[in-house]
Amino acid sequence: MKISLNWLRDFVDCQLPASDIETLLRRAGLEVAGIETRGAGIDHVVVAEVLESVQHPNADRLSVCKVNDGSAIPRQIVCGAKNYKVGDKIPLALPGAVMPGDFKIKSGKLRGVESEGMMCSAKELRLAEDSEGLLILPSESIPGTPIKDIFPPETLLELEITPNRPDWLHHYGVAREVGVFTGLPVKNPQPKLPATASAEGRVLLEDPACAYYTLRRITGVKVGPSPQWLADRLASVGLRSVNNIVDVTNYVLFELGQPLHAFDAAKISGPIRVRRASEGEVFHALDGREYKLAASALVIADQNGPVALAGVMGGEGSGVSASTTEILLESAVFDPSTVRRTSRTLGLLSDSSYRFERGVDPDMVAIASARAVELILEVAGGVVEETVAVAGQCPAHLEVSLRHSRVRSLLGLEISDADIESALSRVGLVKSAGGEVLSWLIPGFRREIHREADLIEEIARVVGIEKIPSLAQGPFAPSSDADAAYDFAMDLRLKLAGMGFHEARTSTLVSAADVSQFGDAVALKNPFGDDQSQLRNSLVPGLLSALRRNIDQGAKCVSLFECGRVFHPTGERQRLAIVVSGDRNEADWRGGSVRSWDVFDLIGATREFAGLAESDIVSVNAQAPFGAMVEIFHRGKKIGVAGQLQPAVAREIGASLPILAAEFDLDLWRAGVSLKTEVAALAKFPASSRDIAFVAPLALPFAAVRTAIASLNEPLLESVRLFDLFIDPKGEKIPADKKSLAISLLFRSPERTLTADEVNSSTDRIKAILREKVGVDFRE
Repeated sequence: MKISLNWLRDFVDCQLPASDIETLLRRAGLEVAGIETRGAGIDHVVVAEVLESVQHPNADRLSVCKVNDGSAIPRQIVCGAKNYKVGDKIPLALPGAVMPGDFKIKSGKLRGVESEGMMCSAKELRLAEDSEGLLILPSESIPGTPIKDIFPPETLLELEITPNRPDWLHHYGVAREVGVFTGLPVKNPQPKLPATASAEGRVLLEDPACAYYTLRRITGVKVGPSPQWLADRLASVGLRSVNNIVDVTNYVLFELGQPLHAFDAAKISGPIRVRRASEGEVFHALDGREYKLAASALVIADQNGPVALAGVMGGEGSGVSASTTEILLESAVFDPSTVRRTSRTLGLLSDSSYRFERGVDPDMVAIASARAVELILEVAGGVVEETVAVAGQCPAHLEVSLRHSRVRSLLGLEISDADIESALSRVGLVKSAGGEVLSWLIPGFRREIHREADLIEEIARVVGIEKIPSLAQGPFAPSSDADAAYDFAMDLRLKLAGMGFHEARTSTLVSAADVSQFGDAVALKNPFGDDQSQLRNSLVPGLLSALRRNIDQGAKCVSLFECGRVFHPTGERQRLAIVVSGDRNEADWRGGSVRSWDVFDLIGATREFAGLAESDIVSVNAQAPFGAMVEIFHRGKKIGVAGQLQPAVAREIGASLPILAAEFDLDLWRAGVSLKTEVAALAKFPASSRDIAFVAPLALPFAAVRTAIASLNEPLLESVRLFDLFIDPKGEKIPADKKSLAISLLFRSPERTLTADEVNSSTDRIKAILREKVGVDFRE
């Protein structure tokens, strides 16, 4: 919202520079988005009088004018505007003037006719954001007067207003804040308030969304252009002048914050009814569009139908026009949520709806109406009805209690009772009781204050947040189970990210087909659609959808993981899932070969980030959607599965390479994890290795080899690694029902360097146990 400093100073005589006012408003809590200086401070632009205007001989849309610019000889100007007449005073940019945008004015010919300058609009002088035609100056303007003498520079503040402070959406409200923080007196609006009369028979309030409605009749008005001062004020905040009646309602809106609406009284039939719309009822708005209303919309209607959308926009049929001679001036309070719903449903936003949505000051209803009447009589003439018709009641003020001791305790600040009361009085609150527990009457413009903590916040704001001492008095909070669960999951996520996996976030709502292969699921009672009808019972389907999108975009390798909750009829579980597919590495100039992810890569990655032993991974018969799988154990408890998905899954997704997946139950996993961190010193003595090769039955799993070696409990053996596997289906090198394996044995002692005899003895014992338990033949 734009705030004009000149307009602001009508209420508070603050002559601080704009930068200081910006600092002051920031302290008050207003965000100042920017400071702008406007005005026609342009050299070689003067007032000129139109002496003659004739049609351009070579262009239908241009005119040739003779103007008096205060010099002895009239100037000839070619102009395209149509809103002026002979005798009007207009701004004239002379040759040599540099207009905004670095546009230089020169003498020249337009369609063969000499032109010695440019007649200007308000937009071209940056006096308004929008304009139609030339800027018509007051008739008393003297030709030759520099335009910067008529429109001196003006400073505007662009404010970002938070939704809870509608009292800042007008100049008077901002002036109140300036007065609070400078101590300067604020001039309150004091129009002459008329007597009130019952609106019975004239206004019918049929819905509680409007609790207070006023109406005042003015006859004999003359609708026409606004005086220059009024048009300039509106232009300063970005509004275009419409006519004197509409301009007054807009002026009061930006001055006092109360939206008003003027009806053409001759176009209103019967009493005004404030009611809900009928479903599908048609409304023709002032923006020229037709709207079909929902039954939730609140309308102002006469006996022929809606004449306005309450709090949003007036109707086209009842609007003020050039022929209007009698108006009905509406000032009311509408329920914020009702206005917001109507505005959002229709996509119809206005300055009025913006304020009603946030809540207007009920106390300003009568004042704003009286202020508008004064201005209308000044700029449009007429006779006003002696009384104002009132329907409903102005909402009562809220009272909030405050304990002085609570103020000092919460702020941690030694502040006297007098300072507490002074701070609240400065922001407009009224004390209604005394003693240790005070009761404060909340004014209508501060309706967001409704509890003791809000009062204390106001005190802190006025006294100064910077004066509150910084104290660290938080008690020690022991670690909870939720903390431990979070830390456990975060540790796994960091490990996977460090290994090159990418974390994903997928929807908890999936289709029935997605959950069918992962056990029982929980169906939604009111689903959004078939594709979001179930709560997920596995993280894998969501990751597969993400995999599909990446493959569709041409990704060569996709490695994803997700940590989240899954849902079963028996309850919720915390899971971790991994899905990978594609090339592990790319070919390069050094001759490196391309290799895709396989199930052994996934198992190896699982062992690395989970810290598992090979014995914790057990091959089992595959279950859908897996084509090959292993079960993963931790401390004897199954915590997850891993493997390669069925080829049909890969074909459905469009993957040309196998898809690998793993999923872990983090709740079970964490239950078996020791909270103690185990550490070991680096080895002080070197290791010795021996490689052995042997031929084994083709069906013999390598896990059986590892189990046989482990049963020996060889104290010096540190690790066993398979580094070669050879199979000859033709039986030329080795029998077709056999396979050749080569393993590397690593030996180490924590106390000394091993001798060759010790290493060889251990190796011989391992060979012997392999011959005995798994029946292998060693190759020499």
